[in-house]
Amino acid sequence: MDLHHGEIVEKVVRRKGCSISEIARFTNVNRRSVYYWFNQKYLKPKIIYKIGLCLKHDFSVEFPHLFTEGEFDNIKNQGYQTPDYHTDEMEDSYWRDKYIELLEKYNKSLLENSKKKFDQR
Repeated sequence: MDLHHGEIVEKVVRRKGCSISEIARFTNVNRRSVYYWFNQKYLKPKIIYKIGLCLKHDFSVEFPHLFTEGEFDNIKNQGYQTPDYHTDEMEDSYWRDKYIELLEKYNKSLLENSKKKFDQR
């Protein structure tokens, strides 16, 4: 059976309740990149590993062919902590992500309203 790496990673992210913005900040990419990863059939083990660190999740369970059982032990044994995001730069990033999220909702609403008006004609 061929696994879809992106879908598996996305399910774990959703199950853990971690925000896409937090993963993006932790992996030093933008939110679009994270969504792009979710759509990829194959991901580099390095990307999956970084997301695992962010989530404090052992992906060797889902991907035993990519990781050995002990590769994620440093998360559990060393009490790995995600970085503190209370710096000015991270606060700016938070508000930018919030703005983008609201803008996406607004655009979706505009599309729905324009479809309704078109259907009424």
